[in-house]
Amino acid sequence: MIVNGSPVDGPPPRPGQCLRTYLRSLGHFGVKKGCDTGDCGACTVHVDGVPVHSCVYPAFRASDRSITTIEGLGAGGDMHPVQQRFLEAQGFQCGFCTAGYIMTAAALPSGLDRARALKGSLCRCTGYRAIADALDGVCNVDPARPGHAVGAGVGAPAGPVIVTGAERYTFDLDIPGLLHLKVVRSPHAHARIRSIDTSAASAVPGVRLVLTHHDVPATLYSTAQHEHASEDPADTRLLDDTVRFAGQRVAAVVASSEAAAEEGCRALRVEWEVLPAVFDPVAAMAPGAPLLHGDTNVVGRLRDELGDVAAGFAAGAAEFEAVFRTPRVQHAALETHGSVGWLDDDGRLVVRSSTQTPFLTRRALCRVLDLPPSAVRVLTGRVGGGFGGKQEMLTEDLVALAVLRTGSPVKWEFTRAEQFTAATTRHAFTVRLRAAAAADGTLTAMDLEAVSDTGAYGNHGPAVLFHGCHESLAVYRCPNKRTDAHAVYTNTVPAGAFRGYGLGQVSFAVESVLDELARALFLDPITFRERNVVRPGEPLTAPGDHADDLTIASYGLDQCLSHLRSHAAPRPSTPPSSSSVPPSPPAPSGVVIGGGALSDGSGRGAEAPSGWLVGEGMAIAMIAAGPPGGHFADAVATLRPDGTYELAVGTAEFGNGSTTVHAQIAADALGTTPDRITIRQSDTDVVPHDTGAFASTGVVVAGKAVLHAARALRVQILDASGGTDLTADAVTDGPTLKELAARTPHPLRAEGHWAGSPRSVAFNAHWFRIAVDPRTGELRILSSVHSADAGTVMNPLQIRGQIEGGVAQAIGAALSEHVDINPEGHVTTAGFRQYHLPTFADIPRTEVHLADTDDTIGPLGAKSMSESPFNPVAPALANALRDATGIRFTDPPFTRDRIWLALSRHADHP
Repeated sequence: MIVNGSPVDGPPPRPGQCLRTYLRSLGHFGVKKGCDTGDCGACTVHVDGVPVHSCVYPAFRASDRSITTIEGLGAGGDMHPVQQRFLEAQGFQCGFCTAGYIMTAAALPSGLDRARALKGSLCRCTGYRAIADALDGVCNVDPARPGHAVGAGVGAPAGPVIVTGAERYTFDLDIPGLLHLKVVRSPHAHARIRSIDTSAASAVPGVRLVLTHHDVPATLYSTAQHEHASEDPADTRLLDDTVRFAGQRVAAVVASSEAAAEEGCRALRVEWEVLPAVFDPVAAMAPGAPLLHGDTNVVGRLRDELGDVAAGFAAGAAEFEAVFRTPRVQHAALETHGSVGWLDDDGRLVVRSSTQTPFLTRRALCRVLDLPPSAVRVLTGRVGGGFGGKQEMLTEDLVALAVLRTGSPVKWEFTRAEQFTAATTRHAFTVRLRAAAAADGTLTAMDLEAVSDTGAYGNHGPAVLFHGCHESLAVYRCPNKRTDAHAVYTNTVPAGAFRGYGLGQVSFAVESVLDELARALFLDPITFRERNVVRPGEPLTAPGDHADDLTIASYGLDQCLSHLRSHAAPRPSTPPSSSSVPPSPPAPSGVVIGGGALSDGSGRGAEAPSGWLVGEGMAIAMIAAGPPGGHFADAVATLRPDGTYELAVGTAEFGNGSTTVHAQIAADALGTTPDRITIRQSDTDVVPHDTGAFASTGVVVAGKAVLHAARALRVQILDASGGTDLTADAVTDGPTLKELAARTPHPLRAEGHWAGSPRSVAFNAHWFRIAVDPRTGELRILSSVHSADAGTVMNPLQIRGQIEGGVAQAIGAALSEHVDINPEGHVTTAGFRQYHLPTFADIPRTEVHLADTDDTIGPLGAKSMSESPFNPVAPALANALRDATGIRFTDPPFTRDRIWLALSRHADHP
């Protein structure tokens, strides 16, 4: 075959090999693995000019054909026009899907329906708006002037290598002598291993090592990674003689090929003692329930009361109570979990991982394997999406042990099925909320009960519970609040960190109940919230509150509500006798950075089809900028001999945009442009420490460290110049800096550090206008508006992408996504085809507004904005659905069949 214009010089494909793995074996790493089933499009290549999913295209069928990959799409070293358009529009975030999208788009004939043409291509990051802009030839990128990069829509530094397929993700490297690791997984939800016979597995040709619980340290740890390891229960062993969920790893086989490793896994024999299992968290708390760890299945508990809740309910004029259930949701990052390890020339263990926490992962490896930090290095390439799911150590421990035992490099990459059945999910919550308000709409009492299902292991269980309950209640001023919440073990796939960290689940209940209270009191829902939300200077209080460092360092929630009011239709339902008159709306502040695709020019969006039910709904959310107890980051800025700069940070880049913002911050501090700054990142060798890229801290913590380092380096440069040769404007002068670097005895180098405390809060609000077909249950989003208070906007292009991506992910969780578990505890949703991720056709354009605020804590006035857009979306949809149908839906996702059934029952029993 011919690949990118050159005959293949290498061995022919193996029997049964797909074209994707064959092309990657030839070094064409722009061809990505996302699903193995032809559902995501990340592996798209052209065969004789026709786009195909190479993961389901047999390699032998490409014989005598011409193959084009992303690396060969351009001509004569120039970018293809589609590559150029994706670069100018920034039609990517993590970039893992980008090569596939470009290959598909480059082959689309003009006039073809995009929604149909792109139904086989998935993006989990962008929300598809930026991709549509790329297809339309829209240029979103702003040029950066020296010293004025912050506030501009500067493109990602990695943009050119992403769109050409040259960027390297975790497994995009060729390592000679690489061994492959595969695992045997438990078929039982709860069982004890009586015996394991490894003889047949060890005899399989190519098998180098078989590991069972007899071969691993007895150390207990948590797969979750936090700065303070004590936040998570140490309940996990590298390989255990007791399994607690179907899919738990039982043994590992390391071999010279994946096929040999898989054959070794099939040859291994296990004798089991099956134990009683429990799959419901409420049942797991009952006396006599099977115990998973220790003497209780409760891994986290929060019981506290502020004020007098009983008196608060007695004083209320209206109250509402309901039970809400939110399902498990998969992160569905297109790059699955995985790592590859080897020993460097000095015998040091090196692990390259798809992780959000390289430094904490190194610490965990050292603890589990009893190694000093100097003996371990952890680094990442670019990470193909995370959303909290890669704040876990799920592969690095076994890979590291296999490297130490064999002395050879070892790779382990999750399949998509393993991602569903053995990685983590969002915590499923059951929330009962009762709330009351006085006649004027003032909240008098809030009583919250919550049970979260943390699965078989407690990673993140207590922290998600506490965080989810805290900000959901603290955003409202109510003198009487009570919380009774439990995180509970069950014999199901473990839950973990997920975008929003519990707020999406609890806020869903809070915002739904408050919507009903507003209806009961004949108050507009925006007015109701305006009367009850926390205000500047007020404490952020909730039961069990120990967040002494949490403060409102800037306040834009009033602007967010004002933005929604400018779109929402007023509700003329206030009785004439009522003295409650909605206040005149203030003029919207801030800036609009995106319009609705369905807008008809009136601001009200598209019209509903005849006979459909129409409704509106809104919700708000507040989130802390970082976790409690400290989140630390170091940065190092250096003047290079060539007169440019190097910036070292520990934070990983996985579509969160932190790399771009760090370059902007440093460029402004140094009076230069981002293109003159080379960034080294997410490597335990480059800085002393970084807690990790989670809890929306890439800008507010690591960015603050970058700011300190860059400012300190600027002072050094000006001092070294004598304060006369180099004026502030000349800091960007390459030749002058090169001369200065040459005459300075030692490289000019400055360090920056930030401890992530005190912490500010960010606010988000969302509004929908929807239509529902009562004959089929179909729901259409007619208008979508999101308003966010992110402090000073560092990069409007990237923040729009974070908001649109978060909204799209939340729409998926609200309308279609759910991980199902059968009565035996097995995950039955094991692929994208069953899981129903939103596609290009499913996500409306969201009009994005930004409040005009300046935070006193964040770097240059910025606040976090990567997780928080997710949180108000599902309750806003539920409130719009209630408005349209008169039915309060309490259990997302709101699939067509569930809506139709509810409408049918309501018609029979109105």
